[in-house]
Amino acid sequence: MAQWNQLQQLETRYLEQLYHLYSDSFPMELRQFLAPWIESQDWAYAANKESHATLVFHNLLGEIDQQYSRFLQENNVLYQHNLRRIKQHLQSKYLEKPMDIARIVARCLWEEQRLLQTATTAAQDGQAAHPTGTVVTEKQQILEHNLQDIRKRVQDMEQKMKMLENLQDDFDFNYKTLKSQGELSQDLNGNSQATATRQKMAQLEQMLSALDQLRRQIVTEMGGLLTAMDFVQKNLTDEELADWKRRQQIACIGGPPNICLDRLETWITSLAESQLQIRQQIKKLEELQQKVSYKGDPIIQHRPALEEKIVDLFRNLMKSAFVVERQPCMPMHPDRPLVIKTGVQFTNKVRLLVKFPELNYQLKIKVCIDKSRKFNILGTNTKVMNMEESNNGSLSAEFKHLTLREQRCGNGGRTNSDASLIVTEELHLITFETEVYHQGLKIDLETHSLPVVVISNICQMPNAWASILWYNMLTNHPKNVNFFTKPPVGTWDQVAEVLSWQFSSTTKRGLTIEQLTTLAEKLLGEMTCLEKAMCQLLWLSDHLGQENMAGKGFSFWVWLDNIIDLVKKYILALWNEGYIMGFISKERERAILSPKPPGTFLLRFSESSKEGGITFTWVEKDINGKTQIQSVEPYTKQQLNSMSFAEIIMGYKIMDATNILVSPLVYLFPEIPKEEAFGKYCRPEAAPEPEIGGDPMSSKPLLHTPKKCLCPSVFMDFPDCELLGNTFPGTNSGNTSDLFPMSPRTLDSLMHNEAEANPGHMDSLTLDMELSSDVASPM
Repeated sequence: MAQWNQLQQLETRYLEQLYHLYSDSFPMELRQFLAPWIESQDWAYAANKESHATLVFHNLLGEIDQQYSRFLQENNVLYQHNLRRIKQHLQSKYLEKPMDIARIVARCLWEEQRLLQTATTAAQDGQAAHPTGTVVTEKQQILEHNLQDIRKRVQDMEQKMKMLENLQDDFDFNYKTLKSQGELSQDLNGNSQATATRQKMAQLEQMLSALDQLRRQIVTEMGGLLTAMDFVQKNLTDEELADWKRRQQIACIGGPPNICLDRLETWITSLAESQLQIRQQIKKLEELQQKVSYKGDPIIQHRPALEEKIVDLFRNLMKSAFVVERQPCMPMHPDRPLVIKTGVQFTNKVRLLVKFPELNYQLKIKVCIDKSRKFNILGTNTKVMNMEESNNGSLSAEFKHLTLREQRCGNGGRTNSDASLIVTEELHLITFETEVYHQGLKIDLETHSLPVVVISNICQMPNAWASILWYNMLTNHPKNVNFFTKPPVGTWDQVAEVLSWQFSSTTKRGLTIEQLTTLAEKLLGEMTCLEKAMCQLLWLSDHLGQENMAGKGFSFWVWLDNIIDLVKKYILALWNEGYIMGFISKERERAILSPKPPGTFLLRFSESSKEGGITFTWVEKDINGKTQIQSVEPYTKQQLNSMSFAEIIMGYKIMDATNILVSPLVYLFPEIPKEEAFGKYCRPEAAPEPEIGGDPMSSKPLLHTPKKCLCPSVFMDFPDCELLGNTFPGTNSGNTSDLFPMSPRTLDSLMHNEAEANPGHMDSLTLDMELSSDVASPM
């Protein structure tokens, strides 16, 4: 079954998460219309290869045209209009940047697979494998029971109010009748009431006593009911809603996405409906009291307090129910919410968790930002809440086209109170305001986003994201914009969990204990487990961000953030398979590889590359049979743009001591054959391994020495005797183990010198490199 069809069969709680994946950047309508074709394309490859991305994008436009023709034949005017609008939007936004749409689609498809996996696990286990499942806890069962009890008591109160009204009508009728008869008797007889009249008066007094007793019972039960409502409301707002807001914070920084609001909306709407019913009953008491009142009337004594209490409860519930369902986020950076770049569109969504149809199209939401720096909010900054835009009929408003523009003035537009903070530590609140007029009540509603960081240059993104991580990791305070004036410390356990989330939120794998231990050693030095657990990490200036790591020209966070980017864009599939050991110390690397047979290798991240690099280290034996551990210079994003890492590994060759091209990479640690691990990730057009006994250059393999990497095209026109001799072109040593790694800069220099010496030769060389898809420099 197609992936999109499987998604449509999921439960509501999963569909809600699915809806959040899509925006104008990649509309859900397009996903629906072209589902089979979209799922058949290799978007991950297109996201890393511009030529392929361009081809796929133009094919996408062609598919849109075909679908438009089908709608034209069906005379479906609405779909025609939507599809034409979508195509115009895609052309205007991605025609010059096809890799951007490829990344967005690839991420959406991956998130869909994640969602399906979560739902499948939940169905098999009876609950989700992690807190994203909506399992009803014992506390929530008690809450639902209390809500049911409130609804029942409200209905019982409705019956008692009818009894009271009937009893009062009877009393009023008898009283007026007796009064009329008594006056008539006095006029006719001119003396006291007759015996019959005295009996009726006694009956009337009994009725008044019963009326008074029922009134007292009702106001007493109403007081108890309001107390129960107050208790349940505190559970909802102070616990359940607060828990949801904390989960939303965690989800924003990569944690489990357990942020569906449907159940909370059902609970809060139920309570609000009960409160409005009780308020109507209290108003009914006032009407009854105005018709019949007497000395010591309990309605006169207690009704004002009851009215004030229910209005306060309802007003506070409405204010709490106005929430930011989707925090501010730039569509091009979906995994970096709460960081906004000036001049770049961002989106967010607000929702009222009281689902009253009569409020549809009645609430106009206005967006503004705090005054610590002066910004203009451009775009559509007012919108009316409605139930039509939401897939589940919730009352919401989504702002899709907002941008910030800073007003430059003295001190860079900043006030004196925040001048001590750097831009990436400044926190701002985006505020949403509206007014509710309902059943004679006017309620001002206001809610805030989580604190956001506003940047003006994309190079500020890593440090801005680090600020968002630190804030949401350490506090659940929703509006503490002065957090970084005196930032609290964090523990290693807290930091380790968040660091692992940075991988698990965008891939299938988080970090293992061994990988986290390596990162801990980089931050804290060697410590015992207990020491790490008790160690307190200071904010960026001391540990994570602003200070460079020992012996490095860059900070820990910049290094790690670039590795995360490298994984997502270039080696995602290998990381998901668990083939990349990644973070491992050189001592540990040597310890686990030394006992292994020659040809065993592992993949790890470079500790010396600021931009993020990955390398492989392998075991080999020298001529004396001594074990040696060799490694290659790290491959960075620049090299991986030309050739996938799997193809680099499959085609990697070195010249052995007998001048024979061999591959030193045989088994991926611990003992996975290289072809089994990486063969499936190589493109069909990649060159096959040379046959035994055949020309070793016929397949144009990547040619390397143990520490020196050269593009095979460089050697295309060297005589065989020179290539197969003891000395490589451009070197002075016949011992290949003495050669140092060739950097990309060295390779560029070699090709430049060759071009100056022989321009015609390099012309043909360049042409050969362009035409040979499997010939590219790994360095």
